[in-house]
Amino acid sequence: MGSAGRSTSTATTVTITTESSAAPTREPTGTGDGTTPTARPLPRARTAAGQPGAGELLHLVRSGRATTRGTLQEVTGLSRATVGQRLGRLFRAGWLREAAGDPADSPLGGRPALRLEFDETHAVVLAAALETRHARTALLTLGGEIIAERSGPLTVEDGPEAVLDGLGARFGELLRETGRPAASVCGIGLAVPGPVDTRTGRVVQPPIMPGWDGYDIRARLRHALTEALPAPTLPELPVLVDNDANLMAYGEQHTHYPHCAAFALVKVSTGIGAGVVVDGAVYRGIDGGAGDIGHIRVPEGADALCRCGSHGCLAAVASGGAVARRLTEAGVPAASGSDVRALLEAGHPEAVRFAREAGRHVGEVLATVVTLLNPGVLMIAGDLAGTPFLTGVRELLYQRALPRSTAHLDVVTSRLGGRAALIGAATLVVEHLYAPGRAEERLAALGV
Repeated sequence: MGSAGRSTSTATTVTITTESSAAPTREPTGTGDGTTPTARPLPRARTAAGQPGAGELLHLVRSGRATTRGTLQEVTGLSRATVGQRLGRLFRAGWLREAAGDPADSPLGGRPALRLEFDETHAVVLAAALETRHARTALLTLGGEIIAERSGPLTVEDGPEAVLDGLGARFGELLRETGRPAASVCGIGLAVPGPVDTRTGRVVQPPIMPGWDGYDIRARLRHALTEALPAPTLPELPVLVDNDANLMAYGEQHTHYPHCAAFALVKVSTGIGAGVVVDGAVYRGIDGGAGDIGHIRVPEGADALCRCGSHGCLAAVASGGAVARRLTEAGVPAASGSDVRALLEAGHPEAVRFAREAGRHVGEVLATVVTLLNPGVLMIAGDLAGTPFLTGVRELLYQRALPRSTAHLDVVTSRLGGRAALIGAATLVVEHLYAPGRAEERLAALGV
């Protein structure tokens, strides 16, 4: 989670990239062992007659399970004419396109079948990753490619109205700078440093987001974006809100580890939180509280007061904020996890020592997490995610966890870096909007 400070509109940086150069590397989708195409049951989006609808055909194309008309017939059992009718709806919506097939797919030397592709350029997504003192906003294609990005100070303690208005203004700037019309935006994804009830999009008792508890983030963010546009014509845009660690985990797993059926990410910045992805879906628990490991009690923190009001929380002894306090007490000024990161990058010996000790505390808790979840990948991310902290994590994790739990575990650091939550937020929007059932609803609304 982020760190606290004062809000300002200065020192904002903007980066605009070409769509091709900003694309994250993707690995083939798999079943969990990385060997064969995914074989998960299709989400249900059937016609009244019980046949697969256009939404299910879209899902098959997007997942790579069926990318020609012929294979769609084989997989679904639909007739050629029915497949053509379903695909016609998707073509008219602009969601699919046909491209030349690979000659290797035609071993007898005939003309290869045309390949069906999801058109990732027919719409765009707006995404934001909010930390306690800083925010990133971006405009992305449906494939997760960052078209333009804005980064700058924004203080979560200033309250939801000020912060969401600021995000709306930055979104408007991104659209104007790239020349994209507001009508091309299909949804907004937002990552926040607190627990979220994803059914309502509202944060629930967030320790480091004063004034945000139960606030209607979706409505305010839509309003803020509308106000930022010169000619507001936006429909009721879908706005999806989730915890930052969840979305970081989702972005990393979806982009670089789609083969991993059980993936866990731990973000260690001003606070500590975890995101878990199981079988390609974020695991949130019953009301969005899963992964809040920063508030697990640890013996070493019995006297340490946490921002949640309790004593003994892991975040009170091992977060970036806790390390910053220890450094300040040792005569090395540091106000936040980002300050600790700068000291670690400079190789400051006290910062290195304290970060390794913090890693050991986290590693002790993660031994239980790993034993419970048995993930294939455990990713460490955030301000402290460097060699000293990772070394400490590994020391205690492998010492305390059962060998059976760690035999096939990879402990790694972030590959997407500061963009992980942005890409995760955008991916969440896309997967929501183009899921079979939702796709059918949207096609009907479009009149195709």
